Amino acid sequence: MSAPWFPFEFSVSQVLVLVLVLVLVWALDLMSPGSVPVIHNRETELNQYLLETCPLLTKPYVPPLWGRSGHVQTWLYALIGRFGTPSPKGEELLMQMSDGSTASFKLFSPSTSHRSTGDLTLALCPGFCNHSGQRYVRTFVHEALGHGLRCATLNLLGAPPTVPLTAPRVFSYGCTLEFAAMVQTLKSRFPQTQLVLVGFSLGGNIVCKYLGEDQVHQDRVLCGLSVCQGYSASRAQESLNCWTQGRRFYNFFLTCSFRRLLLRHRQTLFSRDQDLSPLFKATALRDIDEQYIRRFQGYSSLKEYYETESCEHYLNNISVPLLLVNASDDPLVPPPLLQVPRTLAESNPYVTFLLSSCGGHLGFFEGWVLPQSGSWIDKVLLQYIQAVYRKSEVIFRGHGSCRGQRSCDTQKGHVTHPQVI
Repeated sequence: MSAPWFPFEFSVSQVLVLVLVLVLVWALDLMSPGSVPVIHNRETELNQYLLETCPLLTKPYVPPLWGRSGHVQTWLYALIGRFGTPSPKGEELLMQMSDGSTASFKLFSPSTSHRSTGDLTLALCPGFCNHSGQRYVRTFVHEALGHGLRCATLNLLGAPPTVPLTAPRVFSYGCTLEFAAMVQTLKSRFPQTQLVLVGFSLGGNIVCKYLGEDQVHQDRVLCGLSVCQGYSASRAQESLNCWTQGRRFYNFFLTCSFRRLLLRHRQTLFSRDQDLSPLFKATALRDIDEQYIRRFQGYSSLKEYYETESCEHYLNNISVPLLLVNASDDPLVPPPLLQVPRTLAESNPYVTFLLSSCGGHLGFFEGWVLPQSGSWIDKVLLQYIQAVYRKSEVIFRGHGSCRGQRSCDTQKGHVTHPQVI
């Protein structure tokens, strides 16, 4: 009897497991190699300098084996955040707003003096329902402090468990009041510092909207950075209501997180006889926005709320270096939403749009199998900041102009000075 042509024998169950593994590898795109991010910008002296001095912008981002899937990166980020997360020590500051709200942020002093940068302060705005205690925020702050950069991280209104609400209002998609108060506090406390504004996800929308709302907001700002934002609230909500790429599931989980935050502050946000059944029945963020959030913010309709609070209407007003970063496999920000930064980068000489093939939503993990404590995006942001600073130093020495001033004839606007408690 001749020997079998194949030297191994498999049971039916083993074959089924093998097929399942192969299907998962195919479905999650686990074997795709790392690739160089796609860069959209205009050919200017500044942009050419950034490409030459920021090697991470032109080198492949190689995620872990399991990180080839945007879903896996997003899930891991949502469940764990970062590995080996440091806990930098900072000072929590409270700010009394004009409507009675109590905003807060955490201020971190640099651990070392870095020769390549002067007095720089990073003003950070975190993502949806987040605050300064989130692991990805702490990791980025830790890296920035090691480079000699001062950091201030806004706590989204209602997000930190240690700061109670003192008025019937929580954070919204694009309300810049609290971020503006933090920036003004930093300018007053550190009159010689230059600011770098950094936003993650929803925080990216807030940072970009703040920069474009008024030219005076760009005074003493070295540059702005945005990671994984959606640019248009109305189109982002439409995409989250679709089942494509499982976005409806992500929408439901985000809705549950938002519901928990609102219920934690129910005594301040709602009257005793107010009907909360729409909140308990909500399965999408749009439901909560329609019934409660747009009313807290004083909008007459959901359309007005989304249109007014989206940064896409303010982006063309920005005239400081701006880096916009997204991942093409981000399940929360589908490709149609990325036409906004792509078009902007092709028309605005100050804007660079960096599109990575991998990374998911705020993932960008590194490492072969076990992820590292830091992330690729942390390194990209810090490298960009240092490059822009070095370029500004060359311009400063060449023109002998006043540091921190965009121009002598910048129109001044009214700025509310928050009271720091």
